[in-house]
Amino acid sequence: MLFRSRRPVEPAPGTAPAIPSGGDAGTDSLPNGMKIAGAWSWRVLAVVGVLVVFGLVVIQLKEIVIPFMVAILVSALLVPIAQLLVRHRWPKALAVAVTMLGALAVVAGLISLIVWQIREGSSDIQNRSISAYEDFQKWLDVTFNINTDEFNNYLGQAWSAIQEDSASLWSGALSVGSTAGHFLAGFLLVIFATLFILIDGRGIWNWFVRIAPKKARAAVDGSGHAGWLTLTTFVKVQIFVAFVDAVGIGLGAFILGLPFGGFPLVIPITIAVFLGSFIPVVGAVVTGTVAVFVALVYLGPVQALIMLGIVLLVQQLEGHVLQPLVMGTAVKVHPLAVVFAVAAGSYVAGIPGALFAVPLVATLNVMVTYIASGKWRETTRPQLKEALKQ
Repeated sequence: MLFRSRRPVEPAPGTAPAIPSGGDAGTDSLPNGMKIAGAWSWRVLAVVGVLVVFGLVVIQLKEIVIPFMVAILVSALLVPIAQLLVRHRWPKALAVAVTMLGALAVVAGLISLIVWQIREGSSDIQNRSISAYEDFQKWLDVTFNINTDEFNNYLGQAWSAIQEDSASLWSGALSVGSTAGHFLAGFLLVIFATLFILIDGRGIWNWFVRIAPKKARAAVDGSGHAGWLTLTTFVKVQIFVAFVDAVGIGLGAFILGLPFGGFPLVIPITIAVFLGSFIPVVGAVVTGTVAVFVALVYLGPVQALIMLGIVLLVQQLEGHVLQPLVMGTAVKVHPLAVVFAVAAGSYVAGIPGALFAVPLVATLNVMVTYIASGKWRETTRPQLKEALKQ
């Protein structure tokens, strides 16, 4: 026969099998575990590279990105209010206007109340501060033999140390803009972005969904709605946490005997703590310091120490109980992840990082979990079905 089938030649006993031509001897000799680890490694490196590039872009555009993210957080609070008014047969334009103007009026009113009370009692607190400072210097001179010059020198050294240690923190706090012009531009961006989200948030999201490939639109749309629900829950819980902080410190100031008439008022201090609680780290430190200083000036050092203990107790309760447990349960993130997310966010991006760490981690966690679960294959909105046909 001209054509005969050839059997593969068996290797002789004791010899290594021949390597097929064109094969990779190094790859074929690796164990399966090493192959799997290598495959995972380059994929993880690719994902990390994409995240690093994305982070660098965000850093370069931080003056735009940060106001936009603030607008999303504000919208997560205001959109349900506007939708509630629309469901009660309010015209949409009127509902959006009332919601937006009402939010601005509430914040402006609270800030105006604090400023007005401070201006009313500015001369009184100035005189009391000078008197308390002089009494403290006399006490140091008599008790520890520290004169005024030595005390001022120690005070200057302490202030320099505080400035050096908090340089990165304040740089993050001022990353939105170090000048009044930058702050005004960021504020206007927040207002306009929030307004457009209130007016046509669904249309903006549908436009974003249409950018994705057709096969991925159902997953993108479903994960986006799941993430938005988590974000609205986060904002509500954050308001609750701020309320607990304000009530705790305000109640402590009331028990210590801070007066209701003139400056300082317990209510303005409570309002300041409530507003400051929305600014991670710096807000709590500043408002707590104000409460302790007011107690020192008006009540004395013993009451100031008690006030300091109250502030630290409330902040520890908020940081180690309310934030991890209540916030973690509400946004479906483990309490340990909440703690490390805030720490990592503040380390990487200062105050903005601490502010956006928990909502970002919670939203991404819910979105990824939704996509991995495959629920988007079963539930599709009618609007999305129409989008898939385009």
